[in-house]
Order: sequence, then C-alpha cells, then structure tokens
Amino acid sequence: MASRFPPRFRARILEPEAALPATPHLSVSCVTPAVFRRYRIAKNDVPSTESGRGWRRYNLQFSMRKAIPSLLLVSLCLTLAARSQQTSKAPESNSSQQSEPTTTLKVDVNLVNVFVTVTDAKGSPVGGLKKENFVLQEDGRDQAISVFDKESALPLSIALAIDTSLSTRHDLPLEQQSAKRFARAILRPIDALSVYAFSEVVYEATRGYTADVKKIDESIDHLRMGAATALYDAIYLASRSLDHRKGRKVIVLITDGGDTISKVDYKEAVRSAEEAEAIVYSIIIVPIESSAGRETGGEHALIQLSEDTGGKYYYATSTAQLDDAFRKISDELRTQYLLAYYPSQKSSFSDFRRIEVKINGVPESGAYHVRHRAGYYTVKSEF
Repeated sequence: MASRFPPRFRARILEPEAALPATPHLSVSCVTPAVFRRYRIAKNDVPSTESGRGWRRYNLQFSMRKAIPSLLLVSLCLTLAARSQQTSKAPESNSSQQSEPTTTLKVDVNLVNVFVTVTDAKGSPVGGLKKENFVLQEDGRDQAISVFDKESALPLSIALAIDTSLSTRHDLPLEQQSAKRFARAILRPIDALSVYAFSEVVYEATRGYTADVKKIDESIDHLRMGAATALYDAIYLASRSLDHRKGRKVIVLITDGGDTISKVDYKEAVRSAEEAEAIVYSIIIVPIESSAGRETGGEHALIQLSEDTGGKYYYATSTAQLDDAFRKISDELRTQYLLAYYPSQKSSFSDFRRIEVKINGVPESGAYHVRHRAGYYTVKSEF
C-alpha cells in the first residue's frame, strides 16, 4: 500500500536554559500514522536503520547551543506498534469512528537559574538571607527551590561595553580610567572580563575573556573612536559571547544611550541578553542634563533593559559619579543570591515564562527591593 505520509520532515527540541549541566532527551510515545501526518514525518527524508521488534531508528540533527556552530547528532526512537500499523491499513470508515491515540512529546526540563539582588530602603545590598526567606513563582505558581547559594562564590564573566562614538569623545578618557579601576577592583582569579568598544562597528578589544588586568588595561587604553553608535549590536554580540559561559554573567554598558546604526533592534537585543541569562547594568553618561541633544528615548530603553534582566541603571555626570556607579555594581555582584528550580509546569501556551521572587519571614522585608530577570524563553531564537 502506498505511504500516505507527507514528503517532509520537521522536528524541534527545547534546549536547556540553565547554566548548570543536564542531559536533555526527547521521548515520543503512541506514534501512529495519524501522528506522523500531524508532525509531517516522512520515512525517506532522514537516514534510518531497522532495529526490529517494531522499532525504527531515525537519526536527527539539532543544535543544542546555537551560539556554537556545531550540531549534535542524536537518535530518536519512534515506536511503530503493530496495532498502529494495522490501523493504517484499516478501512477509512473504521478509522474515522475511532479517536486518534494521544501523543506525548516529553522534554527533560533543566534547572532554571535566577540570580537575585536584594537591597534595603537606602539601596544597600542585603546579605545573610536564607532559603526560607525566598518565595519563588513561575507564571503565578509557587516553585520549590532546589538550589540556594550565595553568588559570591561562583565565577563571574563580565562584558564591559564602552561607547566610543563621537557623542562621547569628550568623556571617553575619564570613562577609560574609571573602567580600569573597576576591572582591578572586581576581578578575582576565577573571574574573567572582556572589553567591547562600539561606534559604527562593534569589536572585542581583549579578543576573548581574560583575568589578566594588564591586558585589560591595554585594551581599554587603545580604544578607537568612531562616528555612529551601534548600541544594540553591542548588547547582542556581548550576550552571544556570554551565552556558553558558566556562572554569573554580566554586561556593563557605558554610553549616552542613543543607538543610531545597529543591525538588530531593541527587542532582539533584549531577548539575546535574557537568553544568555546576562544581568545588564547601564551607566548612562549625561555631560549636560539639559542638553538639547540628549537621547532620552535611548535612556528609557536602557532603563527597561536593565530592569528586565535584573540589573540596574545609573546616571553619571562626573568622574566621581562614574566611580560611584562602578563601586555599587561591584558591591551588588558580591552579595547576590542564586535560586534554582525545576519548573512544575512542563508545558505552556507561551514561549516566555514569567518569574517573580518575594521575601518573607524578615521584619524589614516590606522595605526591601528584589531584582531579578523577568523570566526566560523555553525555546531559544535562531542566531
């Protein structure tokens, strides 16, 4: 009997969102000709080997981490039960009277990491909190916290992105000196930092992440000025470089807030940071607050980006304020908390799941401000 399968094959696997290692697999049950039609699977479209006992093994390729241009080959076993094969040969009148078997696509869900910063009414970081002081929810549902730790022990990867466009030319020397002081103060032997400069193009001055302070200083000293401002491209590229790194991931932006030439838009930049689990801190340089050329729209975009990723924004009109912003960022990064959980909800109608963290059991918690990323995507975008 001629096959009724459509001549195309498509499949997708949800990839891991957490930085912690886990082994993903996809299991498919109750696969019948109707299911084959539904998912447009054709036997001849992919290499296969017979393994007997009603099984047929299909070799599929999918990208586990799109930032790494390698493909992982996995084997997906599709069970072809004898009853299913008989159903495909049965008269149409009989098959129409029977309901289609239920199909279950089950994907192992990895730990979801949530990096949390808690500050008091004065904006100072709050340390010493315990696991029972945190309430964690996903899409309004309570989640069991599987991992609780203070973040100061984990490696830190920082992408320091500095605006070198013409609009910042008068402030760049001061920014360079302040950035070097920040690198020296924050880095430990287990940490690493990469320097990005962006104008009409984005380039990585350190050519990778390093803990070598001398190399970082030299990279900052030799930044090149440009004409335009590819801010969103810088966020996107920095996020992609952080995506595969372990531990805490941070982007520190020094800019006047205006994007003029990026190839990616704001939404793409935000999503790339969220998918990389990067915390974004924005230091907005405002030489003259009442300046007619001030890019308030760009400032608001940076503020929203920082809030959505669990970071913070700062305004700096002088070297002292710039140094103070770097000091506050360093203090926060030393007092963060890690909450990790396995989502209780295995499926969702949306590819974005919203996270909320609250503090309880502490007398002063009403005055505390809790910052963390807004949520996470269950399926990563193509890049």
